[in-house]
Amino acid sequence: MLIEVAGRANRRRMRTEVVAVAVPTAVMLAIGLWGLDRGGMWGDEGVTFLVGRRSVPQIWQLLHGMDAVHGLYYLAIHVVLAVHPGEVVLRLPSVFGAAATAGLVAALGVRLARPRVGLWAGLIYAITPLTGHYAQEGRSYAIVSAGVAGATLLLVPVVQGRPRPGWWWRYGGLLALTSLLHELVVLALCAHAATLALARVPRAVWRGWLRAAGLAGVVVLPLVWVSQRQSGQVSWLVAPDGAKVEQLVRDFAAGPTDAVFWVSVALVAVGVTARRTAVVALPLLVLPPAILISVSQYRPLFHERYVLYALAGAPLLAAAGTDRVFVLLARLQPNGLRLRYGRLGTLTGVLAVTAAFVQCLPLYRQDRSPAHRPENLAAVAAVAARDIRPGDPVLYLPSSWRLTALTYPKGFREARDIALTESGPRSGTLSGLETTPEELRRKLAGLKRLWVVADSKMLNSGRRPGNPTDRVKLAVVEEQFTARGKYVSGRVAFCLYVRRPAQAAAAPQAAHGTAGSGAGSATPAPTTRQQRPARW
Repeated sequence: MLIEVAGRANRRRMRTEVVAVAVPTAVMLAIGLWGLDRGGMWGDEGVTFLVGRRSVPQIWQLLHGMDAVHGLYYLAIHVVLAVHPGEVVLRLPSVFGAAATAGLVAALGVRLARPRVGLWAGLIYAITPLTGHYAQEGRSYAIVSAGVAGATLLLVPVVQGRPRPGWWWRYGGLLALTSLLHELVVLALCAHAATLALARVPRAVWRGWLRAAGLAGVVVLPLVWVSQRQSGQVSWLVAPDGAKVEQLVRDFAAGPTDAVFWVSVALVAVGVTARRTAVVALPLLVLPPAILISVSQYRPLFHERYVLYALAGAPLLAAAGTDRVFVLLARLQPNGLRLRYGRLGTLTGVLAVTAAFVQCLPLYRQDRSPAHRPENLAAVAAVAARDIRPGDPVLYLPSSWRLTALTYPKGFREARDIALTESGPRSGTLSGLETTPEELRRKLAGLKRLWVVADSKMLNSGRRPGNPTDRVKLAVVEEQFTARGKYVSGRVAFCLYVRRPAQAAAAPQAAHGTAGSGAGSATPAPTTRQQRPARW
C-alpha cells in the first residue's frame, strides 16, 4: 500500500515537473514565431543567408578570411537553408534555440528549488524582451544560450552531490560544441567554477570539472587562434561605459522600464538569499558580463549578444525571490489554508508574469517591425527595383554593402555593377573582388548618372574609407556628381547621383584621355580583395 501511494506521488510529481518545463517552452515558441516574417533581413542576417547558401567548400574557403567564429553556425544554416532558402526558415533555428533555453531554465528552477520556481523562471525568461529579440535573429546567439543553459543543468547534480558516471564528458562535450558556435562561451566556465567554489565541492569534483573544462579549451583553442587574426572584424566596438552597463541591466530584466523593471530588480535581490539557486544562477548572471566589460576597457569586445546566455541567471533569481516571498506569506496563514494558498500562489505568479508581458507588448510589437533593425535590405532592394533603369551603373560604398544586392538580387537585376570583377563565391570573399582604383576612375569618367548604395554615415561626413578603391568611389562621387534622390534605411542609403554640368561637358574628353593613357601609365595596382567587416 505504501509503495502504491509513493508511486502515485512520484508520478504526480513527475507530471508537475513536466508541465513546469513544457509550458515555458511552448510560450517561448509562440512568442518566437509571432511576427517572424518581418518582410526583410538586416545586414548580419544577410551575411548568414548568403554564406549559408554557398557550398561547403565555398564556406570553408570564406572562413579563412572572415567570420571563422561563426563557421559551425554557417555550416548548420547551410543544411537548414537546403530545405527552403527564405528568411523565416533562416530564423527558425533561433526560435527553437530560445524555446529550448526557456525549457532548460525551467528545468534548472525545478532541480534547484521546486516546480513552481521552474515554471516562473521559464516564463520570465520567455517574456523578457531581449530574449524575444534574439529569438528572431538569423544569428547563433539564441542557440548558444541553449547550449550554456544545458551545460549548467548538467552541472547541477554535481553541485548537489549526485554525479553520475560519464557526466563530466557530457558536460565538457556540450560546452565544447557550444564554444564552437561562439568562442566567448568560455566565460561560462568562469561562472561554473565560481559555482563549484561557492558549493564547496570536494577535490574529486574539481578534478572532473578541470578535465571537462580542458576538453572544451582544447577544442576551442584553434578557433581562438584563427579569430585573433580576424579581430579587425570587431574594430567597430568601443569600450563600454556606465550607460552601457545600465542598459545591459535593463535588458536583462523582464521589462526595461517602469514598475516591471523595479519589481524584477527587487525579486532578483531577494532571490540572492535563496542559496541553492543563487549558487548556480548568480555567477552565471554576473561573471561573464563583468569579465567581458572589464576586458573591453583595454580591448573592446563587449556586446550584449555575446553574453546573452548569462541572462538565464536573472529569471532564476527572480523566480526564487518570488518563491521566498510567497513562502513568507504562507507562513502567516492558518495551517489549514497553506496547501490551497500554495496553489493560489503558483497561479498568482503566473498571472504576474502575464501582466508583465502585457505591459511589454508595445516593445514586442516595435521589435517585430523591420524598422527596428539596423536596416531593412528588402526595403532598399524594393526601391532599387522601382527606380533603376536597365543598364544603370551602381556603386557600393563601401563594397560590403553589395550585400544588399546579393541578398535581394531581383531588386538590382537591371543594374550594372560597375566595380565588380569577380563574384564572392569564386573569389572566396563575401562581396567579391573589385577593380583597381585607376580602372574605376576610367569607368566613372563617362557616366552621367550613377546609383550608389552606401553607408548612410559615410556620404558627406568627411569619413575616408580605408580601402583605396572605396576612397576613389567617394572622391569621384563628391567631386563630380550631385545627389538627386536619396532613400535611407538605417545604416544603408540608396542614392541617385547625376554629373554636375561643368563635369558633364568634360566627361567624354576625360574618359578618352584616361583610356589613352593606360599604355604609358604605371602598372595598375592588383585587384583589391574586399572583405565585409562582419559583426560577431
